[in-house]
Formats: sequence, C-alpha cells, structure tokens
Amino acid sequence: MVRYRKAMFGMLAVFAEFERDIIQQRTKAGLESARKRGRIGGRPAIDEKTKKKVRALFEAGESANDIAKEYGIGRATVYKIINENK
Repeated sequence: MVRYRKAMFGMLAVFAEFERDIIQQRTKAGLESARKRGRIGGRPAIDEKTKKKVRALFEAGESANDIAKEYGIGRATVYKIINENK
C-alpha cells in the first residue's frame, strides 16, 4: 500500500513540475511578445523633480504618509527617495 502511495505522489510531482515548466515558457513568450510590440514592464520611474519635492516636503516636517498620498506612491518609496543620497 505504501508503494502505491509513494508512486502516486511521485507522479503528481512529475505533473506539477511539467505544468510549472509550461507556465514559465508561456510567461517568457508573453514577455518577449510584449517587448516586440514596444511594451516595457514595471512601474514608471520617478523623475528627479518629483524626488526633490518629496525630499523638501519631508525635511519641512510633512509625514511620509501624507507625501505618499499626495504623489500616489508608497510610503516605502518615500523613504527610499529620502535615503538615496545618504
């Protein structure tokens, strides 16, 4: 009985690995296709002008939460901008 169970789990592992490989191939193909159409992934970069404003607001005593809401970015991003030059 134990052998059958072991064999079954082995087969399930093989199918799971096969499916994982298929998903990876499809993802790579989709990204490649998007690049050919001129699409770039990821979030848009924050320009230096905005970064200077964020630093100035933070140094003036504005909270990171308020700055993040005002510019539509995450609080962690505000802290990354502030700590860039340190």
